[in-house]
Amino acid sequence: MCGIVGFVNFKQEREQEKEKAILSAMLDKISKRGPDEDGYFIHPNAMLGHKRLIVVDPVGGVQPMSCKFHDNTYTIVYNGQLYNAVELREELISHGFTFETNSDTEVLLKSYIHFGNSVVNHLNGIFAFSIWNEKKKELFFARDHFGVKPFYYSLLNSYFIFASEVKSLFAFPSLSPRIGKEGICELFGLGPCHTSGNGIFKDVFELRPAHFGIYNQDGLHLERYWKLESNPHEDSLGTTCEKVRFLLEDSIKRQLVSDVPLCTFLSGGLDSSIITLYASNYCKEHGLEPLNTFSVDYVDNDKNFQKTDFQPNSDQFYIDIMKQKLNTKHKTIVLDTPELATFLEDAMIARDYPGMADVDSSLLLFCKKVKPEATVALTGECADEIFGGYPWFFREDALSSNTFPWSIALNERQTLLHPSITKEVNLKDYIDYRYQESLAEVDILDTDSKETAEKRRISHLTLNWFMQTLLDRSDRMAMYNGFELRVPFCDYRLAQYVWNIPWEMKALNGREKGLLRYIMKDILPSEIVDRKKSPYPKTWNPTYLACVKQMLTNIMEDKNAPIHGLLNRDYILEILETDGKAFSRPWFGQLMTGPQLMAYLCQVNMWLERYQPKIEL
Repeated sequence: MCGIVGFVNFKQEREQEKEKAILSAMLDKISKRGPDEDGYFIHPNAMLGHKRLIVVDPVGGVQPMSCKFHDNTYTIVYNGQLYNAVELREELISHGFTFETNSDTEVLLKSYIHFGNSVVNHLNGIFAFSIWNEKKKELFFARDHFGVKPFYYSLLNSYFIFASEVKSLFAFPSLSPRIGKEGICELFGLGPCHTSGNGIFKDVFELRPAHFGIYNQDGLHLERYWKLESNPHEDSLGTTCEKVRFLLEDSIKRQLVSDVPLCTFLSGGLDSSIITLYASNYCKEHGLEPLNTFSVDYVDNDKNFQKTDFQPNSDQFYIDIMKQKLNTKHKTIVLDTPELATFLEDAMIARDYPGMADVDSSLLLFCKKVKPEATVALTGECADEIFGGYPWFFREDALSSNTFPWSIALNERQTLLHPSITKEVNLKDYIDYRYQESLAEVDILDTDSKETAEKRRISHLTLNWFMQTLLDRSDRMAMYNGFELRVPFCDYRLAQYVWNIPWEMKALNGREKGLLRYIMKDILPSEIVDRKKSPYPKTWNPTYLACVKQMLTNIMEDKNAPIHGLLNRDYILEILETDGKAFSRPWFGQLMTGPQLMAYLCQVNMWLERYQPKIEL
């Protein structure tokens, strides 16, 4: 796992020393992604940079990596991990290739040399990479199937510029933060979701998941290489269970490859318990030390926890069941209120935008505190999106909302904007446009039942919007600490198979993730299998509300605070006076209410102060 940057320009008159300094400045902006090594590739037409987090083959995986083959030279910078590197290596050897390292970087580079642009059809993993083809004078770049790894780019003054994070692009001269109407709609209408491919800032774009691109003297070409395909599901319940179990176990085992300490995040929920079960069994089968597992909690949460429809119980009871069953080496990381508030700004910087408030900062801190003991963690992320685990798959008010079901506070979001901006920007129109645009991409089969067709639509929205937001969160918060999170449920083979399972089978027995529960009923303790879904834990400590309320009050009392020019001061004061209750629905998802909304507003001001975006309506 790493950070990558670079730029290409085909003009002849250029100052290489000056451009090398620019490349270095871009790398500095993402230094946290790769604290172990950095590297440069300098060419008259292309410059590539790399910050490395060592996970596999410490000696052989140095980047940028170049390979001479026949009469050509290829150079790669790569962020990610291939989970089918062994099979690819064997195939390439059968075609006459030899290998000098054990790194998947060399496998990826030589796979491109052999397969060309179709290399993306042979990869199983999480990746964002660029390869300079010397003979063709061409840059090839690609991003994994679900966009686990980030890739941003800009076209500016005959330059094609790319980086793992937006902040790195702004280290390039003449590219500065600017926000237009669309950016406002993305941030405050959809945020922290965003439209795939949209970099929010003007002139900044995101390579969409499952896409590759080519940049040469003819310009920029982008192409999609994969999508979920709708096909009739003809397997019986028994066969379906067997295939899901195989794909899931195979995905988990592939993702346990590492030359550095590895662990799992264990919440006691169904998803993390499945990951931990298979990972623990793998360790035992291979004679390894007992698996390290980690969970997160907050000071005094045992005293202050409040049961809700979205968070019906706390985690500790279920964690104890799993750690005793599997005999893992478990450690609970306990976070305190001041830390959560203090690291709101770091979380915003990690994302480059206001995000999920303390839901972000808590994960950032969690990874920070696990890092001294491990470098890689497997998590249960994405199971709810793929298997239908969220409340909006079942709640009629969400299903009939005619908008993104995790973000239904449309009027409140519009009211939050400054009155002068409200005159220029209609959030609902923009949200409706993106909502209908996304639904138009869904392939509904004539054989789909009414319920399956409905759930295909909401699954598509969840996979392409909500899941992407959580994957962004996982990558940014972890990599800010030089820490790698892996998501076995996000294996594209598993997602493709489950996509076509009829809803009546997927929600077996009328339960969220009913099929997954049924598959695991004889493998996991019944308490875990039957446990109602509970989201990532948040703090219930009233001192957190007091802390962020004071932070926001201080901001509102500062007449020079930039938030005054963007958001509605009177409404924010009302939110403060009511402890967030004036904003009657969650800002996003299930957790961003009250204290989290105030923390988000603090993040907005922090973002405006740090990035100083020019508003161009």
